[in-house]
Amino acid sequence: MKYLLIFLLVLVIFIISVTLGAHNDQVVTFNYLLAQGEYRVSTLLATLFAAGFLIGWAICGLFWLRVRVALANSQRKLKRLQQQLGQAEEAAVAPAVPAVKE
Repeated sequence: MKYLLIFLLVLVIFIISVTLGAHNDQVVTFNYLLAQGEYRVSTLLATLFAAGFLIGWAICGLFWLRVRVALANSQRKLKRLQQQLGQAEEAAVAPAVPAVKE
């Protein structure tokens, strides 16, 4: 539900930006790192919003992936330590039981 609300908010912002840009057909000169170009304000606004959105998702995805890998490693270590603890308990309990002679 939370993700749906976030998606709807982003969609509303995108629709508003396209709508505002569509009513403004002014051509602007956009200087970027290697060159410059002339673009309509609506096209430039939508393109830069989409690029920022995708870059943000990529960065968040990389952080999420890093956390998932760390969690998997921790779970694997925990399982191995639990197995070692279980083996140590079995070894300690086995000699403590006296043998019954008949």
